[in-house]
Amino acid sequence: MSSDFAIRVENVSKCYRLGLKEKIHDSVGGAIIDFMKSPLTNYRRYRSLYNFTDKYNGNGHKDVLWALKDVNLEIKKGQVLGIIGRNGAGKSTLLKILSKITEPTSGQAEIHGRISSILEVGTGFHPELTGRENIYLNGAILGMKKKEITTKFDEIIDFSGVEKFIDTPVKWYSSGMKVRLAFAVAANLQPEILIIDEVLAVGDAEFQNKCLDKMNNITESEGRTVLFVSHNMGAIIQLCPTSIMLNNGKITNSGRSKEVVDKYLGAIFQPVDNMDLRNSPVRSGDGRLRFVSAKLKLENGEYTTTPIAGQAIDIILDFESTQRLSKVKFIMTIFNQMGIAVTSFNVDSTGKYFNLPDGRGRIVCRIPKLPLPLGQYKIAAAASDDLGELDWVPTACIFNVHTSNFFDTSFSPSMRYSTALVEHSWEVTQ
Repeated sequence: MSSDFAIRVENVSKCYRLGLKEKIHDSVGGAIIDFMKSPLTNYRRYRSLYNFTDKYNGNGHKDVLWALKDVNLEIKKGQVLGIIGRNGAGKSTLLKILSKITEPTSGQAEIHGRISSILEVGTGFHPELTGRENIYLNGAILGMKKKEITTKFDEIIDFSGVEKFIDTPVKWYSSGMKVRLAFAVAANLQPEILIIDEVLAVGDAEFQNKCLDKMNNITESEGRTVLFVSHNMGAIIQLCPTSIMLNNGKITNSGRSKEVVDKYLGAIFQPVDNMDLRNSPVRSGDGRLRFVSAKLKLENGEYTTTPIAGQAIDIILDFESTQRLSKVKFIMTIFNQMGIAVTSFNVDSTGKYFNLPDGRGRIVCRIPKLPLPLGQYKIAAAASDDLGELDWVPTACIFNVHTSNFFDTSFSPSMRYSTALVEHSWEVTQ
């Protein structure tokens, strides 16, 4: 057996029962009386709480959810591991098992070293205690002496920025204040193992950067074991040399963070034929108008799937209408690899609408400067009139934005988490 590991996970599975409704009793006597009324039925009900199966119940639905299934993992001392995956993949469940908050249904997890976790806002804090009291409580849980905690106290307060409220009960703290104090405690009380779930998003941008700088220091110079869960792929690549990807409760990829992240991002968008939308598997609308193709065209007239950041681009949608249409509005929304809308182009914002004859037509949205940094994106396209939605295609086109040595590569606006109004114009041709 290896002697240099901090965490070892062997065949860990975690199962939750779905839709189980149990009567809550106000007293032990009430529970005993209820049990005696129908002992066999209540015994079976009790057994069902611990007898998980994959069988279907009478309603035709699975009665259990396997949040984790046969997970095996070994993390060495001093290793910094990123954990990525979609919502519901099992990331938080794994961290809760490692933090001893919940027990696995099967398998075991060995932990060697003092462990501190930031899993949810307020986790580890007693709401009735003050911030000061919670700092000492957390230190005591980590096995630290009061003198050790006192030497770190000023540093924790300074980092958290909640000095004014340190003697106020934590139950009156905002979510951001709780996260600030939780991170300051976890990072400065020096546990051997630090586990951080996606909670930093609650803090403001300044505090997020402060946390990332602190984590850089922890991972580079202090040699602590860190497990870091985040949807910020840039932070994963920056902080974690290696990562694992979870999907449906199983580890599906592991290795260098850049490679694991690339596989994760590559799986987010389903590939489509940018030249033909007639058979798009997902769409809605009444069918009076249908988008049939989507293309990107450069200023020189060439079609492309790799436009250059900051340069002019035309988004071209060909469509077919089965009748004459009036007051038609078009909208295109661009999503990044996280599925977040980064910008949209709406006919309404230009004060235009279009009257269309039946037959084929083309809508062109002209963007003088493509306002997107390096990365992969998709376009969702929609059309509507006063009678309702004509057509909506959630994935009309997928493209990769590049930069050019012949252009100002500093044009890389930060729009990962927000939409922006962008200069654009529209034109319909028949």
